Amino acid sequence: MAQIRLDKFISERTEYTRSQIKELAAKGKICLGGVVVKKSDTKIDPESADVTVCGQKIGSSRYKYILLNKPQGYVCSTDDKDGDTVLKLLPPEIRTKGMFPAGRLDKDSIGALLITDDGELAHNLLSPKHHIPKIYIVKLARPFENNYINKFENGIVLADGETCLPARVKKAENTDRLAFVELNEGKYHQVKRMFAAVGNHVELLMRVSLGALVLPEKLAIGECMELLHKDVENLFREQDFESFCDRYSPIFSANLINNLL
Repeated sequence: MAQIRLDKFISERTEYTRSQIKELAAKGKICLGGVVVKKSDTKIDPESADVTVCGQKIGSSRYKYILLNKPQGYVCSTDDKDGDTVLKLLPPEIRTKGMFPAGRLDKDSIGALLITDDGELAHNLLSPKHHIPKIYIVKLARPFENNYINKFENGIVLADGETCLPARVKKAENTDRLAFVELNEGKYHQVKRMFAAVGNHVELLMRVSLGALVLPEKLAIGECMELLHKDVENLFREQDFESFCDRYSPIFSANLINNLL
């Protein structure tokens, strides 16, 4: 692979500007293969170079993919005019310039949210033509009714007359107030509006999967993790909804109940 400048390599993978990188290099804060490098225009191989800045290793991957277990009270935006953004939850060492949430969860909703600086992947993930399935678990104000299943499968007509794509819904185990929903589109407040259309009300919503990428049980609310290549590939894979519900109902039901306490 063609070599690139050290400052370009660091700038593309961190929040540092080129001028800041030049200053850090002059102060001996940048190492290449364990050796201090004081010239930020040094040429390196981006695939193999071992670069550290202030003791923090800089990975070779051009883009970063972060899975956040979003808590309530944060907005999915890069602009904080509407409140604290989800970007504030990311540790400084994994942030890069140009990071943004790929998709949305309402301010009062929780669960799986992808944050990245890869615009092309985000476009593919959000594009209506790809129909990436997303699964949610919701706490309902009134008991789940079995007629919801056919209504969701036939395409719910929202209050404004808009028709949703066919969706799947299933009651969680051992309770009639929790349900799983699988959508293949992302209209504004869609899950809440769909349940309102059948006479119910969503009290809390948690997204638990994006494609075949399942929110890890051990990833606590407010925590995040950097995704591996295989995890990113799972974003574009499907999984069986029924099997998912059977396998994860006890786990995510408990998680949602704990977040109501």
